Amino acid sequence: MKAVILAAGVASRLRPLTNYTPKCLLKVGSENILELAIKNLVANKILDIVIVTGYLENQIRDFINIRFPELNITFYYNEFYESTNNIYSLWLAGKALHSDDMLLMDSDIVFDKRVIAKLCSSGFKNCLALKRHDVLYEEIKVRTDNNGRVLEISKEVKPSEAAGESVGIELFNKELLMELFIVIDRKVNVEKNVNQFYEAAFQELINNNHDIYAVDITEYFCTEIDTAEDLRIAGELYNKKG
Repeated sequence: MKAVILAAGVASRLRPLTNYTPKCLLKVGSENILELAIKNLVANKILDIVIVTGYLENQIRDFINIRFPELNITFYYNEFYESTNNIYSLWLAGKALHSDDMLLMDSDIVFDKRVIAKLCSSGFKNCLALKRHDVLYEEIKVRTDNNGRVLEISKEVKPSEAAGESVGIELFNKELLMELFIVIDRKVNVEKNVNQFYEAAFQELINNNHDIYAVDITEYFCTEIDTAEDLRIAGELYNKKG
């Protein structure tokens, strides 16, 4: 299995904190967001990692090379990070995925290492981490059937119909991964839809009767960092749990 971490974005909502520092290198307590994520991967014996960079990419490369020299980490640079969304960054990562299962992660999540373990032991070949709470309009929301199969995933899902929020950690086996990148390649190269969220490709797989399941990880600490207040709260909560 390979882990793919998408870390290309500018994170304008976190300015001025991100004026000279990429979001994933912001500190949560004594460690930064990316460092915590990679330590969680290592704890789950996932040592083959792909990181897609963009904004201030040299800082990310330098940090990784110093902090994790023993790991097999491949970098891809999204030179269009200011004008593309994460579907394009994921498309770039596809070059490194050959007959591998994939654990996909956004780089702005602070989470308990058991989130990964629960996905991998869920029994589902293709699944995503779901956090149950009173969802907001701007969040990627998930609607499921009674068996947990994802029926709809997007920001447009009605909050009243949502099972919860997709936190940005997904597991795909190599068979469905091939289908996923066929969809992504068409969206990027043919349709030129480089400004979509990658969940649009997930939705197309679902519409074509491919099964993706939601795994409830609400019991574990997991939060996305979008604002300075998110970062402050995450630091307080993470340190209490640590």
